[in-house]
Amino acid sequence: MAMRDDIESILLTEEQLQKRIREMGQEISRDYADRNPIFIGVLKGCFMFMADLVRNVDVPCSIDFMAVSSYGNSTTTTGAVKITKDLREDIEGRDVVIVEDILDSGVTLHYLTGFLQNRRPASITIATLLDKPARRKAEVYAKYAGFEVPDAFVVGYGLDYAEKYRNLPYIGILKPEIYTK
Repeated sequence: MAMRDDIESILLTEEQLQKRIREMGQEISRDYADRNPIFIGVLKGCFMFMADLVRNVDVPCSIDFMAVSSYGNSTTTTGAVKITKDLREDIEGRDVVIVEDILDSGVTLHYLTGFLQNRRPASITIATLLDKPARRKAEVYAKYAGFEVPDAFVVGYGLDYAEKYRNLPYIGILKPEIYTK
């Protein structure tokens, strides 16, 4: 059975994603002209988005990654945030852009922002591909947001369910019978 068979509908096509990511890269380039931001990707879901985003940023920058868990193999956050991979670079005095695949409950990004703030960066902003405000539990704002999405379980382009579907080139809504088994 093909992964496509598990998708109820395609929410965002590959073309729509790339067009908006180009625009986001241009916005970030304007905002960070004459600066040297560090992009911190939140693994694993950010990897496709972050790669495409930084390719569209034309100011000097560096990248690093963190792995943070609050979902496990569930469809909702547990509320308990755990850092499973920390940064290699020092961010003191740096402009930080946290890159996330989806801003959902906000619990993880709220925790992560506070955690990184203790390292005294010059600034912290958030770039997220998808914003799902209907599920927000913590006050978190993404300065750079690709698309607002409905309260549906979305996969593809880095986003997963139980480590599957990340390799889809689009964002699709997963059929409920897949994650309610």
